[in-house]
Amino acid sequence: MSLGLAPALPRRRPSLTPMIDVVFLLLVFFMLAARFGQDTAIPLAAGGGAGEPWSGPPRLVDIGPEAVALNGVETPLAELADAVRPLTGAPDDPVVLRARDGAALQRVIAVSDALAAAGFQRLVLVE
Repeated sequence: MSLGLAPALPRRRPSLTPMIDVVFLLLVFFMLAARFGQDTAIPLAAGGGAGEPWSGPPRLVDIGPEAVALNGVETPLAELADAVRPLTGAPDDPVVLRARDGAALQRVIAVSDALAAAGFQRLVLVE
């Protein structure tokens, strides 16, 4: 005699495999996205320390958001290296770089790259 009730089926436990797959994919994604660019080192001397005495004429490059000035005289970036060259006796004479008026770091790097490409070896960054 049957009461019309079906026998109870054993309860299925949920599978953790899809969740583990998702966690693994997220882990791989964040590992790949964490190191997307290359780190670059810019060789600059720290200013303000007691070192060797200054020799020669001043070589102060003020870097603004739009303009670059050598010793207070606005100079186009393309002509900056040619303007600094008569003020130095040797390529290892220091050239002082100073960011002004909220100049972006990329602007400072562009100026230092232009001077380094022209052969100036000692670029000193000051506040």
